[in-house]
Amino acid sequence: MDSVDTEVLKCAVTWLADGHRATLATVVRTWGSAPRPIGAMLAIRDDGHVVGSVSGGCVEDDLIARVKDFQTKNQIADGKPEVVSYGVTTEQAARFGLPCGGTLQLVLEPVSVGAKLGELLATIERHELVARFLDMDTGGVRLEAGRWSDALEFDGKTLKSIHGPRWRLLIIGAGQTSRFLAQMAQALDYQVTVCDPREEYADEWNVAGATLVRGYPDDVVLEMNPDAHLAVVAVTHDPKLDDAALLEALKSPAFYVGALGSRANNEKRRKRLADFDLSAAEIARLFGPVGLKIGSKTPPEIAVSILAEMTAVRRGVKLELIGVAAVSTPVTNNDPFACNS
Repeated sequence: MDSVDTEVLKCAVTWLADGHRATLATVVRTWGSAPRPIGAMLAIRDDGHVVGSVSGGCVEDDLIARVKDFQTKNQIADGKPEVVSYGVTTEQAARFGLPCGGTLQLVLEPVSVGAKLGELLATIERHELVARFLDMDTGGVRLEAGRWSDALEFDGKTLKSIHGPRWRLLIIGAGQTSRFLAQMAQALDYQVTVCDPREEYADEWNVAGATLVRGYPDDVVLEMNPDAHLAVVAVTHDPKLDDAALLEALKSPAFYVGALGSRANNEKRRKRLADFDLSAAEIARLFGPVGLKIGSKTPPEIAVSILAEMTAVRRGVKLELIGVAAVSTPVTNNDPFACNS
């Protein structure tokens, strides 16, 4: 499944190939209770078809009108990018349905061959992170390799946007639960790596898009250079493998570290971890038993519960779990829209 911003870009490319004009709108700044986060994208076709969202309200209607009037009123001038704001005044906020004085600033970019969207999509499909730089004066675009710490930046002259799998998931164990977890995580824009040194499991791994590594878990965690965009989930039920990964992951900035197993087994695990160089605060970061309590029994249900808990942590939702402290991490929240044809 494509991420929302990838679907927006694909539609823009398709429309251009079909002979339509298209305009990309990107949220670059918000103030107050803006309805959509920075980085949210919308593609608008010359006849008013849209994909994506920047407000979920009347802002879209006004943008559609701007694009449809392009040729007669020249509202998106000379094929160059333009900055527009909504909700600057109380009257405008009320008109466009922006709550609590929220304000949006958008960059509108007419799509052309020089936008390099095809090249951008090819990079994304290779599961690589890429930074796209848009020159506001010329409309010129360049692409560079992205970094996990990158975020959208706009200084009025250049718009830097980040595309690709910004979140990573390392799964310890290549069993049945891992298959469902890997597939569902990719649908949520995670770049998935699966670690299992056991030949009987690794040799059977065949989930497309999820990288398999056969190294020992603690080494693999360190090699991934953990940051606040990484989640580590151990599901082998083998303490030698799971604990090895957890020892390194719990000391790292990883936003989520979880382990499969019963409450009793995870309490034993915490006692084992306390015998090593982990502090009480680091051990308390462990989500175990992993996943929200939804009564899950089957592997796909367990995968759903794990990803639901990971999502809650990313969103900064406080979880009432014994021995677990939720970590708040900013995230872009997008709603899915289908490509209109």
